[in-house]
Amino acid sequence: MNEKDKARILHIKDAIEFIQGNKKISMEETLLNDLVLRFAMERQLEIIGEAANFLSDELKIKYDEIEWRRITQFRNFLVNEYFGVDYKIIWDILENKIPLLDKTILQIINENKF
Repeated sequence: MNEKDKARILHIKDAIEFIQGNKKISMEETLLNDLVLRFAMERQLEIIGEAANFLSDELKIKYDEIEWRRITQFRNFLVNEYFGVDYKIIWDILENKIPLLDKTILQIINENKF
């Protein structure tokens, strides 16, 4: 794995750790009412998408169980269509997609020994 991929994987891991460290018991309700938390979570998803966008094709092919393209597309949506973001989509990603991404990111880190 090249150094750029390593740095980007670690950025993704840091963003995931922030998300998981700030999840609340009733996160869905909290996202509706706490704009600061929602914007913080959206920012972490942007970071994940930006890092994913610049991962090497080799890494993306090797770990193709992750929908890298969809992650990048969602990042672009967040940045460009910010006024149309539905908090329920954010909630679904935080609840259902981030744990799966975390599992693969940990696998990448362990397999590449960093």
